[in-house]
Amino acid sequence: MRIGYIGLGIMGRPCVLNLLKAGHEVSVWARSRERAQPVLDAGAAWVENPAELAAQVEVLVSNVSDTFDVEQVLLGEQGAIHGAKPGLVCVDMSTISPNGARRIAAALAEKGVDFLDCPVSGGEVGAINGTLTIMAGGKAEALEKARPALQAMGQTITRIGDSGAGQVAKACNQIAVAAGVAAVAEIVKLARACDVDPAPVRAALLGGFAQSRVLDVHGQRMIDDNYAPGFKAKLHAKDMHIVMETAREQGVALPAAERAMQLIDQLVAQGDGELDSSAIARLIWQQN
Repeated sequence: MRIGYIGLGIMGRPCVLNLLKAGHEVSVWARSRERAQPVLDAGAAWVENPAELAAQVEVLVSNVSDTFDVEQVLLGEQGAIHGAKPGLVCVDMSTISPNGARRIAAALAEKGVDFLDCPVSGGEVGAINGTLTIMAGGKAEALEKARPALQAMGQTITRIGDSGAGQVAKACNQIAVAAGVAAVAEIVKLARACDVDPAPVRAALLGGFAQSRVLDVHGQRMIDDNYAPGFKAKLHAKDMHIVMETAREQGVALPAAERAMQLIDQLVAQGDGELDSSAIARLIWQQN
């Protein structure tokens, strides 16, 4: 399959490498050609802009920072829409607002192009191992066309519903992670306040109903006080603002999500946005 890929950051580069390993013909574009060099060395081809890239491929994948960036690479002055032919499937693996995803889908549909909002969970490790969880919004037929590409990057691919539904699922995921991190930090805090070692507490809880990936991974981070990023706080902050913006649009209160967002915002404001977002544990431990 001829696949285009836009965005070669911490997630994009390993995804492209997995597409190449799966035997796909991959062309790429990024704002910096220097960032593309590892995938060019592995066999990907460089294209000068998103419009040119869209004209050459069957499936175009984007993986960039936020809603504005996705709109620029797909709909902007040199965006994919200007080179896209009817039948192209655009797959966006970024985390953006559900309404943004719907706007992009509607604009591309006017050109006969299908759009799938396909945010992911699994982080850099999942991208490297090709085991990402992919949450898809869009037409079922478009998902089937893009499936060979997605299978090279992800282990679990679930169609959530129509356009924007994938992003709703990702917002729900980010609530679970953020609120879970705060809960695990409180577990560690309470154990230590009671002069109990949190390490065996974590081990015991992992064998019971409280077991979770958040407790497993982030609980260990907190015990080690090691917050080298898996998922940077500044990116989690962006995602949580999408969560709360979506909640406000729907008129629903999300108190646990709002508290977690405030903690992550505080972490970023004090200059720790490059740390893993689980570093909010330090803020929770400082509170009386």
